[in-house]
Amino acid sequence: MKVEIQSKKGLRTILSVIVDKKTIQNKMDERLNELQKEVSLKGFRTGKVPPSVIKSQFGKSIYGEVIDKILRETSAKAIEEKKIKLAGQPKIDLKTFGEGKDLNYELQIDSLPDIKLKSFEKYKAVEYKVKIEDKIIDDKLKEISVQNKQFKDKKETEKAKIGDQVVFDYSATVDGNKFEGSEGKGVQLELGKDLFLKGFDQQLVDVKKGDIKILDSILPANHPKKELANKKTKFECKILNVKESIDNKIDDNFAKIMGAKDLEDLKKLIEKQISSQYLQALNSITKKEILDQIEKNHELDLPKNLIDQEVSIMTQRLKDADKEKHKANNEKIAKSRIKLGLLLNEYGEKNNLKVSDEEVKSEIQKQIKGMPGQEKMVLEYYKKNPSASQSLKGSIYEEKIINLIKSKIKLEIKNVNTKEAEKIISEFNKPKVGQSNTKKMDSSEKNRSKSKKISKK
Repeated sequence: MKVEIQSKKGLRTILSVIVDKKTIQNKMDERLNELQKEVSLKGFRTGKVPPSVIKSQFGKSIYGEVIDKILRETSAKAIEEKKIKLAGQPKIDLKTFGEGKDLNYELQIDSLPDIKLKSFEKYKAVEYKVKIEDKIIDDKLKEISVQNKQFKDKKETEKAKIGDQVVFDYSATVDGNKFEGSEGKGVQLELGKDLFLKGFDQQLVDVKKGDIKILDSILPANHPKKELANKKTKFECKILNVKESIDNKIDDNFAKIMGAKDLEDLKKLIEKQISSQYLQALNSITKKEILDQIEKNHELDLPKNLIDQEVSIMTQRLKDADKEKHKANNEKIAKSRIKLGLLLNEYGEKNNLKVSDEEVKSEIQKQIKGMPGQEKMVLEYYKKNPSASQSLKGSIYEEKIINLIKSKIKLEIKNVNTKEAEKIISEFNKPKVGQSNTKKMDSSEKNRSKSKKISKK
């Protein structure tokens, strides 16, 4: 194989690759010998078909298969030989080929730029710590108490009213006919929330334990059975019980019902949850502040194919008119994302940062803890979507890079209360004059998509 640089302009290199006909013939002979063990033709026993017969029957397709394999192998070797950092898929332009001829082709390659990272020690950023006020924690406790209200039986002679819980069995019909899902047992309904069907709750007002009540309702438009959508339905309800709500006493016992050790522990859990919600937004502001400085202080040539690819991903759901209208701005955003992705990835590689499978599993477990009752659904999602696990791995990798950068720069710690935090977040997200409708927070969260795609950590 002979490899020469045909031309080099910026990040685009064109290589000329020649594979001599003798090498190609050897590969053809090897493939014919392999096929001899597999091919079965009329008049020959399996494994005994002469290579010349196989070639006469399947020569063109075998040649194509061999050339395809040679192109893959030799292009990879050519790129490795010239020590080119590949950016995207190279393009192959066949010049001469055919049986008994040398294979001559050109390889058009877009390469990643050489990156020289500048010191981050002069950078500055603000990291926020949020103090959650006692009143906010107490208000959240009351909200949780209301959401998890308890009920006690009413007297058999007492009628149901809005706010009570009615327990009932039902049998439903459409045009006098039963249907799949037309029966229910032990349904518990808190009147006034309209969680069953629109207008259903109101018709259960004034029922008592033991009553039989006929209700009219309409099945929803999004009913899984299309033929039942928006159908008038009769429900025969047998009232099993009527219960009234009782106020929860917010104490250690209530805290234990909620899964905490005691009331103090429950308050700490609530504080941590609320604090986490604020910090998620505030940390994005800190990250954006750091990323802006990194982008401003580095100059990079960017591969055009990566820019085109990023723009294509960004605009795939837009109409052609909108793509053209916002073309310049979309290219600007794409360049910013790619540039930051390459810089962050380089910083991660230089500092030998890696993400282990255990770290990914640990992060998935954190998500599961934050979604009680949906553990199986979360696990199934990651099991069925390998790309989701890879994306999560990319996010962890990025977070490691940002944390390492934070340790190298002048980081001012600023303590704020919730009102101050809300003002900071609101100001940050307020569109500036001439800014597109894209949320400012979006650039902080998406700018590094390239670091996740490029990194093989």
